[in-house]
Amino acid sequence: MRKKILTIIGARPQIIKASALSRSIKTYFDTELEEILIHTGQHYDENMSQVFFDEMGIPQPKYNLAVGSGNHGSQTGKMLEGLERIFLDEKPNAVLVYGDTNSTLAGALAASKLHIPVIHVEAGLRSFNKAMPEEVNRICCDHVSTLLFTPTHTGYENLIREGFNPDKNRKASADNPFVYHCGDVMFDNSLHFSNLSKQKSTILQDLELEKENFILGTIHRDTNTDLPENLSNIIRGLLVLTRETGLKLILPLHPRTKSKIEINLNTELKTELISSPNIQIIPPVGFLDIISLQKNARMIVTDSGGLQKEAFFFQKPCLILRDQTEWIEIVKNGNAELVGADSEQIFEKGRNLLRKTDYSYPEFYGDGNAAKFIAEKLIEHLT
Repeated sequence: MRKKILTIIGARPQIIKASALSRSIKTYFDTELEEILIHTGQHYDENMSQVFFDEMGIPQPKYNLAVGSGNHGSQTGKMLEGLERIFLDEKPNAVLVYGDTNSTLAGALAASKLHIPVIHVEAGLRSFNKAMPEEVNRICCDHVSTLLFTPTHTGYENLIREGFNPDKNRKASADNPFVYHCGDVMFDNSLHFSNLSKQKSTILQDLELEKENFILGTIHRDTNTDLPENLSNIIRGLLVLTRETGLKLILPLHPRTKSKIEINLNTELKTELISSPNIQIIPPVGFLDIISLQKNARMIVTDSGGLQKEAFFFQKPCLILRDQTEWIEIVKNGNAELVGADSEQIFEKGRNLLRKTDYSYPEFYGDGNAAKFIAEKLIEHLT
């Protein structure tokens, strides 16, 4: 009998991450594992979710809780109620969660309360800033999990420091969790979808972009969008950076960020942004298009955890619009710089990264077979 895994997704990055394991199960382990997807509806915009299922061939979720946006407590509470009901009906062998969102936390808590093993992919990552909701989510999830799969050596070491036992002599359980360094499922995806993007994406032609002659930027974290001073400083820094370097900035904006620009920028700065010949604001784009933009950009500027790492995958320097990062390897190795919401650092460190030539790209994130490794361990340890 196949072992039943319920996979929880809810935010765009999780939909993308899930495709790697779904693909591996379908290709190699279809007779041993049954995967059922549950979409919490944390991201509900059609452009932010459905397009990814369509273009990446991910199985449609069996369930969609459609919780939508809301305060952390309200959103997580709705998820807990809906997920518990599904778990009781489905009686899975395990619940699998990705990353650090409210969907991750809700899935882990609901499963652990019902004594269902929790599998956490992207375990052990730490920014060491508990003011970030994501940091709280990932720590709580790790400490109720039975199988923890960390993408980096740093993540593995973080878990060992927190008291996880590296020995695997007894049976894996919530009281005796097993920790594995497996590599990154997003590296798997980047390798898999890179050629597909080259074949199918037309975004470079659509936006009339020249390879290596533009910067890709994203802004979405509430600490950057909801605080007028931070958002204003970021926009000022980007205006100076693009003006002084002559590079165009492509800025795909989530609808929420776009609305915050309307509210939180003063009239003068908003006018300067909109009229800038060097900054082009576009709607959110699909995964194949974002890969094309990343592969062909000169540099990436972002507050997204995923894009920091993908910049490294595609060998692009990265400005991180945060004060801490869970992907500390790329900063230590000189591939990225932390600039927070400091306009001067955005310009100065951005200019330095563009001038730098001695980049190196060690295999921090595995060999592109993380999903297959995870599936093999699920077969080995789940009962």
